[in-house]
Amino acid sequence: MSNEEFRMERPQPLPSRNSAFYWEGAERGEFLGQRCGDCKTFRHPPRPMCPKCQSVHQEIIPLSGRGVVYSYMFPVHPQMPMFEYPLCCVLVDLDEGIRIFSNLYECDRADVKIGIPVEVFFEKTKGDKAVPVFRPAKEASK
Repeated sequence: MSNEEFRMERPQPLPSRNSAFYWEGAERGEFLGQRCGDCKTFRHPPRPMCPKCQSVHQEIIPLSGRGVVYSYMFPVHPQMPMFEYPLCCVLVDLDEGIRIFSNLYECDRADVKIGIPVEVFFEKTKGDKAVPVFRPAKEASK
């Protein structure tokens, strides 16, 4: 039997009370972030208290979805049937100063480099949900 016969859907996210806004936004095609309502520090992953000033006030705001690859890897083993290989896992430094872990698509393996500009798009998951993933930016990140 081939891998295609065992192909599974990408698992849907499991939101917490703190991250529900993020995943609900992704489902609508919106890339949202959490920022402290007092000192304006962005924080990711979402959490109830600002790590800088300890405020519990928060703002949910749209993010640009643009950034650069900080680091990357191509996992080899074990292969998970819900992902297509070669799979590229990336840490992306967003323009807003948040670092996020995701996947990079629409890029040949040989073209993946630290510092390449990327932009967000959304990959469908099981249960008609979505997760933010990245591809090389059509225009350079600002």
